[in-house]
Amino acid sequence: MTVYEISHRTAYAYDDDVTTSYGRAYLRPRDTPGQRCRSSRITVRPGTDVLAERTDFYGNRAAYFEVRTLHRDLVVEARSVVEVDREPVDLEVLGARAWDRLAPPAGWADLDFVLPSPLVPITDRLRRYAGGVFTPGRPLRDAVPALVHRIHADFRYTPGSTGVTSTLDDLMDRGEGVCQDFAHLAVACLRSAGLPARYVSGYLETTPPAGRPKLRGVDATHAWASVLLPEVGWVDLDPTNDRLIDSRYVVTAWGRDYADVAPLKGIIFSTSMSSTLTVAVDVEPLD
Repeated sequence: MTVYEISHRTAYAYDDDVTTSYGRAYLRPRDTPGQRCRSSRITVRPGTDVLAERTDFYGNRAAYFEVRTLHRDLVVEARSVVEVDREPVDLEVLGARAWDRLAPPAGWADLDFVLPSPLVPITDRLRRYAGGVFTPGRPLRDAVPALVHRIHADFRYTPGSTGVTSTLDDLMDRGEGVCQDFAHLAVACLRSAGLPARYVSGYLETTPPAGRPKLRGVDATHAWASVLLPEVGWVDLDPTNDRLIDSRYVVTAWGRDYADVAPLKGIIFSTSMSSTLTVAVDVEPLD
C-alpha cells in the first residue's frame, strides 16, 4: 500500500476586476476498491460566499463555489491524503472469450457508457480504427491491451498540441495529442465494439530521471480509460503510457468524457480582456 499527499493548486490572474466567479471542481479522490481517501479539503482565495459539495450521477464528489468579492486573482487549492493498494488486473482470467460474443450490458448504468457522448462520438472513422484491433473472434485478453498499445504507438504525446475544445478528428489528423485525447480515443474504440467504457480523471505519480531530484509542482492531472469486462469488472487502461493502471495512479472522478469530470471549470463576470492560468500539482508518497 502507498499513501500519497496530493496538492493541486490552480491560480487565475485577470487584467481587470472580476465581480463574480462561479466554479465546479472534481478534485476529491474517490473511494474505490484499492483506494481510500483519508482526507480532502478545498480552499478558495479570496474567500467564498458559497462552498458546497455534492455527489453527482456517477458517484463523484463535486465541489461548487461562488466568489462575489471583487478580485483580480483567484486561487483554488485542493489538498488530499489517499491510500492506494492496487495491482494491474490479470486479463488471462478471461480465457479465450471473444469480444464479439459477449451479451450486451444488462444494466442501465452500464448502457450509459456504451452510447456516444458529446466528446466521444462513434463515427465510421473511429469504427474503422477500432476494427484494426477488434477483429472477428479475437479474445478480449488480447484485444484490450492491443488497443492500448496501438494508440500509444500511433500517436505522439505532445503537451499543448490540443485543448479542451479539440476533437478526436483533430487528434487523428495531427497524429499527436495529450492524455485526455488518448483516453477519449480508447473510450470511443471500446464503445464502438459494444464494450462499456468510461473516461477517468486523476493523478499519476511521476519519477524523476536517475540521479535527479523530483521538482515541486511539476506533476499534473492525468486521464485514462476504463472498460467493463465480464467476470473481471472495470479494468483501467492508460494508453498514454501503454499499461494497465497500478498503485501509482489516483482516481478522482469518472464519467462519459472529459466534460463530465473536468478538474476545474466555471464562469466569471468581468470586463477583463486577458488572463493567465498557472497550475501546480504534487503527488508525494508519504510512506
